[in-house]
Amino acid sequence: MLQKIRIGTRSSALALWQSNFIKDQFALKYPDLGVELIHIKTKGDKILDAPLSKIGDKGLFTKELENALLDDRIDLAVHSLKDLTTTLPDGLTLGAVTEREDIRDVFITHPLKNYNGIEELPEGAIVATGSLRRRCQLLAFRPDLSIQDIRGNINTRIQKLDDSNWDGMMLASAGLLRMGWHERMTQVIDPKIILPAVGQGALGVEIREYDDTMKELLAPFNDYNTRQATTAERALLKQLEGGCQIPIGAWARIDDDKLYLDAVVGSLDGSSIVRGKISGNPEDAADLGVKLADDLLADGADKILAAIRQTENPATND
Repeated sequence: MLQKIRIGTRSSALALWQSNFIKDQFALKYPDLGVELIHIKTKGDKILDAPLSKIGDKGLFTKELENALLDDRIDLAVHSLKDLTTTLPDGLTLGAVTEREDIRDVFITHPLKNYNGIEELPEGAIVATGSLRRRCQLLAFRPDLSIQDIRGNINTRIQKLDDSNWDGMMLASAGLLRMGWHERMTQVIDPKIILPAVGQGALGVEIREYDDTMKELLAPFNDYNTRQATTAERALLKQLEGGCQIPIGAWARIDDDKLYLDAVVGSLDGSSIVRGKISGNPEDAADLGVKLADDLLADGADKILAAIRQTENPATND
């Protein structure tokens, strides 16, 4: 009989919050089962002086955890679902997707400037973000803004903002809420202006594909609505072959037993934007994601993505 579960986690404050959340769920559901956190440093944690778009794809924050799973050094890994690649390594699967936190992005003003939102920012204002998705949609809404790249955990980013001459910064609402930074949230951005990252606000628990015991233990932690919504989003992203280097936003949700999916693909400078939406049966989540991706490509997203990839790989012609 299983005596203890080993949870693999990154060491950032937010990653530890997420892993401890799952640990607490185990304690509530299975009080006699021991749970241990195993700290693992990923490539994304080690390289902090370069933009994500320049140093790799989403596996930056997951590969070392996945290797630990495959090597049986841990029993499960807890991720921000938006960090997980859409195709998991052979032998691994998603054992649970938890109920979603707020999916929206947030504007944080510099404390000495006190703007009430991105609409109030003066022409040429500097806004920090490490996300090409946010950069693209923000520039589509306010092409006059200047974007400053930023890396680091939430505490580090907020300190960098406070020490800077920037006017504000963009972050995900979910991380701020989980870390107790409610008072710094100046404006929660309407998804009509900026759609979130695929999987934003949800936790994904990754396990070995044939670990039936772990699947059974995790079953109560699954949230159906979140699982189906993020399945649609991840299917769309996979069909578009997107990653950290591609500005893609998507938001799926279930309302009155119907799944609604909105998505956007844009150029790096926000000058070209293709938007689309689809709805249907939640059980058809993956098919809906693929269909909307194909619609976006047919509407011009293929040209946007091709131009971005050509810029990333100027010597590549295929």
